[in-house]
Parts: sequence; C-alpha cells; structure tokens
Amino acid sequence: MNLFGRNSFQRRAQPSPAPVATAAPVASATAVLPDPELAGLTGEWLIDPAHSRIGFSVRHAMVTTVRGAFTQYESRLYFDGRDPARSRADLVLYTASVDTGVEQRDAHVVGRQFLDAATYPRMTFTSTTVRLAGKDVYLMTGDLTIRDTTRPVDLELTYIGHVTDAFGDERVGFDGTTTINRSDWGLTYDARLVQGGSMVSEKVRLQFDIAAIRAT
Repeated sequence: MNLFGRNSFQRRAQPSPAPVATAAPVASATAVLPDPELAGLTGEWLIDPAHSRIGFSVRHAMVTTVRGAFTQYESRLYFDGRDPARSRADLVLYTASVDTGVEQRDAHVVGRQFLDAATYPRMTFTSTTVRLAGKDVYLMTGDLTIRDTTRPVDLELTYIGHVTDAFGDERVGFDGTTTINRSDWGLTYDARLVQGGSMVSEKVRLQFDIAAIRAT
C-alpha cells in the first residue's frame, strides 16, 4: 500500500500560483493480479483423503519434533480463479482420528489434557476472507474452533498446480501452513522438564497438504 504525505508551506504575501495539472495516479507495477489461466478452476472442490494430509507438528522436550495427522475429516471448498476474495473453505476434523504413530501418545492427545475428543469430537475451520498475497500464494483468514474456543487464524496457501488424472477427474493441489499457540484454545497441558521449559511446546504448526477433486 502506497502512503502519500502533503508538505506544508508558509503563506506568502503574493498571489497564489496558477494550479498545475498533475497526472492521474498510476497503479503500482508490483500489484498482484489473479492468473487468468486459473479462471477455469472456479467451482466446488472436495479434499481427496487418499492423497492429502492434514497434520500438525510440535516440539517435544525441547529437543525433537512430534508429528501427527487427522485421518478423518470432511471438507467443502470453493475456489474462484477470477476473484480469489470469493473463495471459501469449510473443514471439519474428527479429533479422535489423531495418529502420531504411537498409540499411547495418541490416547494422550485425544484425552482430556488436550483435545478431549469424548467431549469435543470435532474441530472446525471456516474461512472468512481470502486474498491473493503473491504469485500462487493466497492468505486465507478463518475461524478455528478447538474444544469450545473459536479464534481467528491466518493460513498461507500455495497453489501447486492442476491436472486431469487417468480417470478423468480434475485435481488441484495446495500446500498450507499456520502456527498457533495451543493455550489460546485452552490446551494448557504444562508438564515441565527438570532443566526448565515445557515438555510440549506452546507453539503448534498446522500443515495442510491438499489434493482436491472437482465436485460433480
């Protein structure tokens, strides 16, 4: 966004000079515009669970990273290649479907100290705004609900490409990521290390590796 200021001049005891014509403002050469080739992708899409991953990663014991994913979810996507602001996304994640590769850890994550899947079986994300932030990069803001708390998050999405597969299905790919502070959603598990610091980091990175199929 360009910012313009006005200089102030002292008044002088002489006639004001005649107005000088100025050129109309010129649009910034760096403005990002939608790729016209994406207009054909406008429409409804569904995430393909077999070729997608909705996951998370979090630092554990300050020395390693634990990764997991939600294996069950529902989605409804609308992409507008002409006007990205009209795009939207609705996503429901089933909290009991967490898979980190270790059953005991999975039980802890879905238990009362974290997601409490028995009481809150769903996490949801509903987009509120979408804008083109750069070439093939979109910034999607939306409401993320975990347990009984809803807060806004900014999700950066990168457009990967689109193809028609061997079965005639149109496919489109996006990668997305955002980082949240888990305590903002009431996930306040706070086991401490002997040396100091949290056993589980406050910061959790959410990752969206999306392959979507055009809805028929």
